[in-house]
Amino acid sequence: MNLVIQAGDVSTPDLKALHAIAKGGAIERVGDGAFRITRADPSTRAAVSAHCAQAKLDWGFVDEGTKLSDFRLLAMDMDSTLISIECIDEIADFAGRKAEVAAVTESAMRGEIDWPESLKRRVASLRGLEENALGRVYTERLRFNPGAEQLIAAARKAGLKTLLVSGGFTYFTDRVRDRLKLDYAYSNVLVVEGGKLAGLTTGPLVDAQGKASHVARLKAELGISGGQVIAIGDGANDLPMMAEAGASIAYHAKPVVKAKAAYALDFSGLDGVLNLFPA
Repeated sequence: MNLVIQAGDVSTPDLKALHAIAKGGAIERVGDGAFRITRADPSTRAAVSAHCAQAKLDWGFVDEGTKLSDFRLLAMDMDSTLISIECIDEIADFAGRKAEVAAVTESAMRGEIDWPESLKRRVASLRGLEENALGRVYTERLRFNPGAEQLIAAARKAGLKTLLVSGGFTYFTDRVRDRLKLDYAYSNVLVVEGGKLAGLTTGPLVDAQGKASHVARLKAELGISGGQVIAIGDGANDLPMMAEAGASIAYHAKPVVKAKAAYALDFSGLDGVLNLFPA
C-alpha cells in the first residue's frame, strides 16, 4: 500500500522517520505539504499513527493506484465539514442564545445526547426570531472550509455525483448546492410564520439515520457499491452515513468519529482528500 502523509508543513526528519517506520520504498511528493511513501507496510499502522499524532500530521494507507475516478459518489456533511460554522449556533446568536445552543450542538456532535431531541430543543430556542437572521448568517458568516471548492470541482470533473446531506436547514443547503453545483442536497425545513421562525421543523427529519438512508438510496439508484462511495463528516450523527461508504473520512472531527473512520484529516484542508485519491 501507499502511505500518504500531509499537513501544512511536513518536516524532512518526520518524513524520513515515517519512511523507516512504515518500511517503505520511494518517497514521492504529491502536492504542497503532501508526500506518498510507496510500498508501505500497513501492519505498522499503530506506530505510524503514534508518530503522526505527535508530529501533527495527517496520514492514510491507500491501495496503490486508487484514484478519485474509482469512486462514483461523494457524500458530505455541511456544518463544520463543508463549511466552517454550525449554522444553528450562528442563528441563535441573533437571538442572544448562542452559548446555550452551541453547548447542546457540541454535546450532540460528540454523541453524548440524543440528536433528534437536541435538534428539537435548539430549534425551539429560535422561536420568534426574524426570518432575515437566516440571510445574515448566510451572507455574513457562512464560509467554505479550506479546499472545499477544489474538492468539489475535482470530484465533478472525475465523474462523481455529489451529495450534501445535513442535519441543518434547507435555507443553507439549497444555496450551497446551487453555488457549488452539487447534484443533491437534503436537510431539514424550518417553519416560518409571519416572517418569524416558529421554533419547529417540518417534513422528514434528516437525522443520523436520515443521512445514511439518503446515501443508501443513491447507491441503489446509481447501481454502485459502498466501495465506490466517499463520505465525509465530523460529528456522531455522520457515523451511519460514513458506514455506507468504502472511504469514510473524519474531517476535523470529534474523537468518536475519528475512531471509526477509515481516514482522518485534522491538519489538512478538504483538498487533502485529493492527496489520498489523486484526480
